[in-house]
Amino acid sequence: MSPSQIIVLATPVFFLLIAVELAWGWARKRNTYRLNDAINSISLGMLSQVSAVFTRLFRVGIYTAIYSSVALFPDNTFWTQWYGWLLALVFYDLCYYWLHRAGHEVAVFWAAHVVHHQSQDYNLSTALRQTSSGALLGWVFYVPMAVAGVPPLVFGVVALVDLLYQFWVHTEHVKKLGWFDRWFCSPSNHRVHHAVNERYLDRNYGGILIIWDRIFGSFKEEDEKCVYGTRKPLNSWDPLWANAEVYWVLLQDSWHARSWGDKLRVWFKPPGWRPADVAVRFPAAPFDIEAVQAFHPPMPRAVMWFGAVQFFLLLQGVAAFLWVADSLPLAQAALWLGALTVGLWAVGGVLQGRLNITEALLIEFAALATVTSAAGLVDLHRVFKPLTMVIAILWVVQRSEGTWLSSRFHRLLIAGLAFSLAGDAFLMFNGFFIPGLVSFLIAHLFYIALFKQGQNWFPSRAALLATLLFGGAMYAFLWLGGLPAALRIPVLAYVTVIALMAAQAIGRAKVLRDSAAVGVAIGAGFFMLSDTLLAINRFVSPLPMAQLWVLSTYYLAQVLIVRYARDSHIRRGQ
Repeated sequence: MSPSQIIVLATPVFFLLIAVELAWGWARKRNTYRLNDAINSISLGMLSQVSAVFTRLFRVGIYTAIYSSVALFPDNTFWTQWYGWLLALVFYDLCYYWLHRAGHEVAVFWAAHVVHHQSQDYNLSTALRQTSSGALLGWVFYVPMAVAGVPPLVFGVVALVDLLYQFWVHTEHVKKLGWFDRWFCSPSNHRVHHAVNERYLDRNYGGILIIWDRIFGSFKEEDEKCVYGTRKPLNSWDPLWANAEVYWVLLQDSWHARSWGDKLRVWFKPPGWRPADVAVRFPAAPFDIEAVQAFHPPMPRAVMWFGAVQFFLLLQGVAAFLWVADSLPLAQAALWLGALTVGLWAVGGVLQGRLNITEALLIEFAALATVTSAAGLVDLHRVFKPLTMVIAILWVVQRSEGTWLSSRFHRLLIAGLAFSLAGDAFLMFNGFFIPGLVSFLIAHLFYIALFKQGQNWFPSRAALLATLLFGGAMYAFLWLGGLPAALRIPVLAYVTVIALMAAQAIGRAKVLRDSAAVGVAIGAGFFMLSDTLLAINRFVSPLPMAQLWVLSTYYLAQVLIVRYARDSHIRRGQ
């Protein structure tokens, strides 16, 4: 049984214990949970486990290679006896202590570990909040075990035991435990570790044993109320940003530092260290524990239910993926990683108010349509592909606030989406390429009319020339690559129209000079890219993972056009 499957089997136990803690908190009138925070924490745990399918290969592969080459005592008989297992567990816990300590005292390691500390709540869901990038550098701290000769299997098992042990210590409902606190990592000891109080900062790193902290001088007993989170609050439910936040800050400081030495030191100094010149030019606000406020954006009941249902469905999807991940080809596993990541990101966006429910569904269905096509799941693809554009149309109708019948803008946008839907339907079946081509050609004509509103025809001659030249070069490439004679005129017409559509969008952006118009222009560019990839794959030479690239760029184009064309239109009261 793989580590991923063990995690799947353990998941119901995790949720049962979370339910018990929640019920206990309600009964004692001391609830420590918020739905949005708990969903975010568990979502980060799901993302961590899904990405671990790939990073585990990296970590275990390196460990196995070192073990195979330089192990000093590779005696399986010893390591698989009860005392060998116990020694390996203690050895692992010691290595974990130093990894964990580095995660707080070295910036680049903190960039990975920070994910676990971002929650401002402290409960069992916080335990599931894990990094997706920690394994990329963390393997270094376990090299001594490989050199000593601990077999990879034993290493993997004790690593899992150490991780599972740490789940129960993330609670506020278990107080001090006397002698247990002196020897083991306990809820009281670990609460100190998660606190941002000055006296608690960077303390109690032990995983199972707290004696490491007592030996190496990093122990602190809990003696005042803990304030949780980080000193630079995340203030977001975005799981991708949660993993990238500190890396981005370090990258910025490194970029702005004038000294090459400082550019490097940024990554290896303690978290919060900044070059003097950077600190002067880009001052950071000092931390004030009295000013700490919980991040808790408003969450209407509809959003609450949507988030809960979507989270439940994603949980099932992640469990199903983890159960079969080790048997999937790497490319297919990567596809489902992408789809699940998009889903988790969309749920976070809805909970935070960055996306509305319909917009999130559009993004999720687009991801599913793309992945099912790339994975060869034809029947499912034929469901998700048309539904994606149906949702896009519903999104426009919803946001029009009842004016879509009377508004020329909305009628044009819906018409473009409707003919795109028709094109999608035709292209799903063999023998309907021409009807599909014609449908998309008409869709682009509606988009041209949409982008023309309030503007001159092709206001940027440079953009017009560039798109036509690109279209001409692409057409010549297709002709030389074997474009059938019967399709030369229809394809020429299509290439011309999509080039004009892109030119109108780019010209509009140059006139309006706002982010929404630029978003539309980028969407038009992705439309051209998608069609280019489709044409090359169909008429010149098959592309690796063609459906992935064709559909991902296509849906990105449609989402950008739908979202930002409307925004720009409304902004100008047209």
